[in-house]
Amino acid sequence: MLATMIQAVGLFVATNIDDVIVLSLFFARGAGRAGTTRRIVVGQYLGFGGILVASVLVSLGAVTFLPESAIAYFGLIPLLLGLLTAWKVWRGDGDDDDRVADKTISALTVAGVTFANGGDNIGVYVPIFAVSTIATIGVYIIVFLIGVAIWCAAGRYFASHPIIAKALSRWGHIVLPVALITIGALILIKGGAFA
Repeated sequence: MLATMIQAVGLFVATNIDDVIVLSLFFARGAGRAGTTRRIVVGQYLGFGGILVASVLVSLGAVTFLPESAIAYFGLIPLLLGLLTAWKVWRGDGDDDDRVADKTISALTVAGVTFANGGDNIGVYVPIFAVSTIATIGVYIIVFLIGVAIWCAAGRYFASHPIIAKALSRWGHIVLPVALITIGALILIKGGAFA
């Protein structure tokens, strides 16, 4: 059991390290807005929950998921969100602090980015879950869900740490769309969408 928990921790960290950066950007973007933390945490759990459900169903053979080549197109979600955010910044919408809607982060946006960014997670989790018992899969899921809470806390901490918060408040409106576009492009490229 302890060995499974250690493996689960290592697997979670290895497959989700980039989420801390994205979460920090989301927290910085929504800083000072009521409900931001709740929306980001709910979105992160929704997106990651979708990854887990897909991984478990596919590994148990209950569902024939999308062909592997289609998973690459999940990259369109963060790519389009990044382009939309970049467009708002370029138009100047992102600079006006009085525009609450432009700075509000929705749970569905976070969930979409998390799920799209988790295509590689599904590819890693499915073979591991396929050779695991139901109890072992349960341990993985519990550890992963605890990991999501830790990742959310870390993202919020980084976004509120004075030095990092200052940098994110100054550059976050530029870094967020660049990060989303980069994530989307990498998912498309690594998944073979252009092959």
